[in-house]
Amino acid sequence: MSATAPPQNQGEDLTVPPEKLPRHLAVIMDGNGRWAKKRGWNRVRGHEEGSESVRVLVRACRRLGIGWLTLYAFSEENWARPQAEVTALMKLLNRFLKKERQEMLERGIRLNTIGETEKLPKATRELLSKTMAETAGGRDMTLTLALSYGGRQEITQAARRLAEDVKAGRLEPAAIDEAALAGRLYTAGMPDPDLLIRTSGEQRISNFLPWQTAYAEFYFTETLWPDFREPELMSALRAYAGRQRRFGRTGDQLETG
Repeated sequence: MSATAPPQNQGEDLTVPPEKLPRHLAVIMDGNGRWAKKRGWNRVRGHEEGSESVRVLVRACRRLGIGWLTLYAFSEENWARPQAEVTALMKLLNRFLKKERQEMLERGIRLNTIGETEKLPKATRELLSKTMAETAGGRDMTLTLALSYGGRQEITQAARRLAEDVKAGRLEPAAIDEAALAGRLYTAGMPDPDLLIRTSGEQRISNFLPWQTAYAEFYFTETLWPDFREPELMSALRAYAGRQRRFGRTGDQLETG
């Protein structure tokens, strides 16, 4: 695991070969509140600036050809925050969806969500549904927003569905395997993340995609989310490109094919 990438030498090639890029990038966007506090502003200001980092990230990933981008936008635990902050976050989400709709359509970006979205305000749910329907034809990138999402809750619900299928006679207990459970997660049909980035210096996944990140590479950076822009993204991608993903095999096995 790595924090920040080492300083780049002047003139060094900063690009990453396409075959070295992650197919699926997941991001825990952390540090909005601390960013605002450092400047003497309220937390909402930090969330507003953080939304610009989201725009930069989406555009950069689309340009680079990263096909799947999943953002931890609002956790199940975030409902415990002050009501005023929760309300502001929902308004920011609505504003983002309205503002970015046309660009998603033009750039072939399909919007997707995971989580207990039925808990979101009605206006937000309706706007999400409308935007997902309108962008459903996008084939160049899938942008997934994790909203009211909790990884343990997701796995618990999947286990409950398996139990219901067994009880109803639709599934034999002996047929329950990793694929059966994965097929009942919110992310069914999506590839697992290859790279998970977390900003702000925290080094934990905070209940974000615990099943799906079993073999992901982790990249932790001290950069607060509102300051995370394309140079920081490229540092993370270069660090990822330099790692050897063995999946239980030895390095010698990989080198000999």
